[in-house]
Amino acid sequence: MTLYSDGICLADHCVRLVLAEKCVHFDYQIIDSKNQPKILQQLNPYNEIFTFVDHEVVLYDAQIIMEYLDERFPHPPLMQANPVSRANNRICRYRIQRDLYTHVEVLQQDSNKRKAATARRKMRENLTALAPIFAQKTYFMSNEYSLMDCYIGPLLWRLPALGIELPKQAKPLHKYAARLFNREAFQSSLTQNEREMRT
Repeated sequence: MTLYSDGICLADHCVRLVLAEKCVHFDYQIIDSKNQPKILQQLNPYNEIFTFVDHEVVLYDAQIIMEYLDERFPHPPLMQANPVSRANNRICRYRIQRDLYTHVEVLQQDSNKRKAATARRKMRENLTALAPIFAQKTYFMSNEYSLMDCYIGPLLWRLPALGIELPKQAKPLHKYAARLFNREAFQSSLTQNEREMRT
């Protein structure tokens, strides 16, 4: 298995976290965006670096890769067995994508200060609104670690680097984040560049 990335990609970190939780070894290729190998250009029709290859399987969407890995390596399971729980897990990840990840993209790609300020404000508001949920369960809406935690954890790790400071009302979220960051798999999933985001 090979994972191609620029080394700091948020989606890539989510996939690395799933791989770490399942103790799966893989080849990690950090690619310079200005000097992409021809093989990668052939693998990814969108000419993007983030690409996962497992023999004949080629994937380039974080959600699909995460679910593929959970099915390919079923232990420990990161999604519940019943269809309702699985659907709820998917819709929560969809909402994280819509309500949070889209703003991260603005902060990483757009130099417009007004747009950046709006993105930070919306992320802060959305995360603060979520905070009470994390006071009720050990993990994201569950007492069992799941793909939802693998999806939001890398984003929470990046908050200081994105210039986002959460208010006191978000204390349950801070505690939840600390639980995620203290997991052995989370620590082993971090690249050097990602470690430096919180030094």
